Amino acid sequence: MASESSGNWAAEYINHHLVNYTNQPHAQKSIVDFSYWNLDSIVVSALLGVLVLFVLWRGAKTATAGVPTRFQAACELMIEFVDDMCKSVIDNAESRKVVAPLGLTLFVWIFIMNAMDLLPVDLLPVIWQWIQGDHHAYLRVVPTADLNTPLALAIGVLLLCIYYSIKIKGFGGWMHEMFSAPFGIKVAPVNFFMQILEFISKTVSHGMRLFGNMYAGELVFLLIALLGGSWAVGGSVGILDPILFLVHILAGSAWAIFHILIITLQAFIFMVLAFVYIGQAHDHH
Repeated sequence: MASESSGNWAAEYINHHLVNYTNQPHAQKSIVDFSYWNLDSIVVSALLGVLVLFVLWRGAKTATAGVPTRFQAACELMIEFVDDMCKSVIDNAESRKVVAPLGLTLFVWIFIMNAMDLLPVDLLPVIWQWIQGDHHAYLRVVPTADLNTPLALAIGVLLLCIYYSIKIKGFGGWMHEMFSAPFGIKVAPVNFFMQILEFISKTVSHGMRLFGNMYAGELVFLLIALLGGSWAVGGSVGILDPILFLVHILAGSAWAIFHILIITLQAFIFMVLAFVYIGQAHDHH
């Protein structure tokens, strides 16, 4: 019975942390249900977006021609790195004036959203429950672990790809490419189907890659958190509970350090793929 109670508690704990705060609190929720708005993801991503814009603006505002501060040097290194990456993918200098700053914003914004995963999993949810006066109030603070956010970013990249395809090739040239590539105009319907399938597959994989990694990282943090809270099941501290709590601290610290690499890598990959897809929109077939 104790084992069954522990298993039920662990499942309820994880399920509670994987539910978003929405505009329909009593609706049946699932990962792929887009019939409601996940207000926590919208608000957190918007606030972090404002923070990112402020930090980048502050870096540009305080830049001097003399000896740079550490903050300015870090900003300059990051800008040069993103700009060089953009140049290696997109040849059009006019397009790079927009795409390079966009890539920098995507990288920093996604990194900050991913970094919310490094906060203790119960910190903000418990504060939110206290504010709401409801012990069962939901809150998820990692926007990129919500499928809606990565897919929205990926769809934004898709719209830019379509925009640059029309801008560079003209609407007629883009339509000709849609029906003639890759197998020639004689099989136009097949070409068009393949092009649409490519757009859909690139967009879905672009968003799902980020979501999958962040969702998995969130689950690992929740499982580690269960080690430290095992005493809550029985309401008393057992012989093994201090050992489990120590393992919880060590495993959580180790995973957090490793997760810094993951959140940075995922932000970088999303930015690079955005450059690649927009660069492909400049190519003529």
